[in-house]
Amino acid sequence: MHGLVEGLTLDDIRTRYTDKPLSRRTAERLRDAVERLYPIEHANPGESRKRWRIRRGTSEPMANITAHELADLEMAATLYRRENLQVHARNVEKVAAKLRAQLKHPVMARIAPDLEALTEAEGIAVRPGPKPRIDAEIISVLRQAVVACRKVRIHYRARGTGALSRQIVCPYGFLYGNRHYLVAFSMSTAVRDYRLYSLPNIERAELLSYPFKRANEFSLQSFVNRSFGVFREKPFEVVWRFSPQATADARTFLFHPDQQFVPQKNGSLLVRFTAGGALEMAWHLYTWGKHVRVLKPKDFWARVRRSQSHVLP
Repeated sequence: MHGLVEGLTLDDIRTRYTDKPLSRRTAERLRDAVERLYPIEHANPGESRKRWRIRRGTSEPMANITAHELADLEMAATLYRRENLQVHARNVEKVAAKLRAQLKHPVMARIAPDLEALTEAEGIAVRPGPKPRIDAEIISVLRQAVVACRKVRIHYRARGTGALSRQIVCPYGFLYGNRHYLVAFSMSTAVRDYRLYSLPNIERAELLSYPFKRANEFSLQSFVNRSFGVFREKPFEVVWRFSPQATADARTFLFHPDQQFVPQKNGSLLVRFTAGGALEMAWHLYTWGKHVRVLKPKDFWARVRRSQSHVLP
């Protein structure tokens, strides 16, 4: 009987785990990938044909899980539930449960007190008031379509008119906020453009067998940056002036990814960016009361009044 040989050579990596031998370079990349996760060492120092093994005492990656990391997962699940994104919350909770299950008792016992303290200290109050109704099965279908690049037929109840329509769309992604939206390219001959569909207004989603090719020029981030919120409007130059009393608070906000802060001699603060979405800007500005003034565009409040009749598709 041969003695137990520790470690793997590059030839072992090339041939042992696949039907066809890997290239030497691929085997080296796999070895290096393991080394990024675990410290490895030579199992046979001094010999010409090197073998590598994971250093003893370090093969338990779960031992490195911290209370902070588990607490962050629990916080993420709470945030998802607060926004009524139940599918996302359950997925995060499953990951946390799998990590807990792999932790050995001494490790879990060591971090449990810190985890409990962090969970209590960083608990997130559930926001009162209405929340969007999100159908978990519809979300599951849409997410599958996004990943697989497959068209979907949605049964959509239009806001404002209440009319029900059936539309074939190419799903690109989601926007989450006070309301949650599907970003999709409409195949309707009257539209043929990217649109926002309120998720609570999608009453049914059917995954179709037809694939679609994602447009290389489309960027979800660029799509979002054109608007202050979710209403699609031609971008315009925006300048807000915050009072000296509100300047410190205003500096803590990301109003828009392209914003610029311009301090003024009297202690006030100008905020500049370019975006559409006057109505949603107004909703936010109301929260600042008398401490903010709109300098541009001059017709901002007229734009708000016009936008109040805006209805999403």
